[in-house]
Amino acid sequence: MDKRKLWIAGIALFAISLVPIAAIFLPYPYPPIKPPQANDEGSTAQGVREVVRANNGFAFKLYSELIKTEEGNIFYSPYSIFSALAMTYEGARGETAEEMKDVFNFPEIDVLRPNFAAIYNSINEMSKEWELRSGNALWLQKDYAFLEEYLNNVEEYYGGKAEVLDFIENAEESRKTINSFIEEQTNHKIKDLIPPGYLNEYTRLVLTNAIYFRGDWKWAFDESLTRDEDFWIGPNSTEKVQMMHMIPNETIRFNYADMGDAQILELPYRGDKISMLIILPNNIEAFERSLTLEKLDEYRAEMKGEKLDEICLPKFEIDTKYSLVEPLSALGMHTAFGEEADFSGMTGRRELFISKIVHQAYVKVDEKGTEAAAATAVIINLTAIPERKVFRADHPFIFIIQEIETGNILFMGRIVNPSG
Repeated sequence: MDKRKLWIAGIALFAISLVPIAAIFLPYPYPPIKPPQANDEGSTAQGVREVVRANNGFAFKLYSELIKTEEGNIFYSPYSIFSALAMTYEGARGETAEEMKDVFNFPEIDVLRPNFAAIYNSINEMSKEWELRSGNALWLQKDYAFLEEYLNNVEEYYGGKAEVLDFIENAEESRKTINSFIEEQTNHKIKDLIPPGYLNEYTRLVLTNAIYFRGDWKWAFDESLTRDEDFWIGPNSTEKVQMMHMIPNETIRFNYADMGDAQILELPYRGDKISMLIILPNNIEAFERSLTLEKLDEYRAEMKGEKLDEICLPKFEIDTKYSLVEPLSALGMHTAFGEEADFSGMTGRRELFISKIVHQAYVKVDEKGTEAAAATAVIINLTAIPERKVFRADHPFIFIIQEIETGNILFMGRIVNPSG
């Protein structure tokens, strides 16, 4: 065998040898950026609307809780939280299930399953115009018995494949494995989702969801027009921010409405599947007190194609992290977090409860487009209008990243200070 053949053979053997090593150190349930399909047989347009309505209703419920304690920027993915807790709900029974159903507005299980699957599959459709994906996973304690029916349902309808770890003997290594998987799923935007100490010898199950989006604006902002300008963070206080400007041509129309107390604008991304809604209130504190899904529906109904002379939007990049036990408890989900929890649908026994729910999110908005990511882990242990129409977001605003066709809210946030 000549030197060239020996060299090629050596590379091949080296590549083959990497496979079992990777499998040993990175026991993933599936390739992180290739989520499996879910079974959406039996889904209907009406069923999809019901699940979207449930997710969107939860989005506003959680927002109403977060603004009670968060003074600055807010950003989260209601869809990610909804997904992780829907998988958890599959194993809930009795009062625990009733409380979760009420908080998350879950429809009947035979409606939830196929129509969640349809939404999940739609999110994971491949496209050259944008990058959007979401993946679910279950991380099981080695040698701990879970009901096959529960595991099968989560995999079939939520794409939640299971992987076995050893939390009892190797809690820290298990944490690193889950975090590494989430990081790869989110293009390295969500790092260290589960903090040290969150997993221990009592952990029996971790349920995770990750969602990632990267899209370019259908009509990009002109980078040459971006400059430092004032952003009003309060009635008498400004902060210098990088303000982007778009001067649309005569043919472009944007979905827009001025409702008096607020303006609302839709900025589509390339491919016309995803858009950003920007709600710009005159007074955000007063507006938030009455903000509901029904109010958003009212505003959406008033939007129509308008020519705008200019659009001004600040560049921003923010990271957030939340513990969701207290907000969900405040919304009425009490028993899941204590000794009265009933997750017997997972094991056939009442010995599990949710010890932690952690959610982390990231968003970057610039002249070209938007990159956003989020992940959720549920840890289960034992027991006067001017003549020119200018949309100028130079004071606090709310924004939503949604699927255009269904209105499904993927991400939601508030910008009080674009500088962080």
